[in-house]
Amino acid sequence: MSRMTPFTHPLLLGFDAMEKTLERMAKANDGYPPYNIERLPGGQDVPERLRITIAVAGFSEDDLDVTTADNQLVIRGRQQEQEKRDFLYRGIAARQFQRVFVLADGMQVREARMRNGLLSIDLVRPEISNVVKKINISVSE
Repeated sequence: MSRMTPFTHPLLLGFDAMEKTLERMAKANDGYPPYNIERLPGGQDVPERLRITIAVAGFSEDDLDVTTADNQLVIRGRQQEQEKRDFLYRGIAARQFQRVFVLADGMQVREARMRNGLLSIDLVRPEISNVVKKINISVSE
């Protein structure tokens, strides 16, 4: 017996990839590092965009890697171990992380910049165009 999910409905054709994406999202992220997502209004020459801001205090830009693949934005952080130090108390760990965001089709990373321990990544929403396409019906006899 096969498993029934909302995406196996006969009217939802081609959504099986979305189901896999939702399963990956459920597994991917813990709470570190904390982040914000905000909508930034567009201006005269600037389209509306989304900004993801991640708290990456203690990481340098060389410790961070930002990539996109398969409609995912992946941010990885890995701090290099410094020389041997004698801590009396260590509350700031050199912790690595990976944060994954699933992007809608056509979303593009406009820029990434770091300031005051915050990594900001701006995403541009695609212009949605409603295209009506006439499908010709061929008759065979």
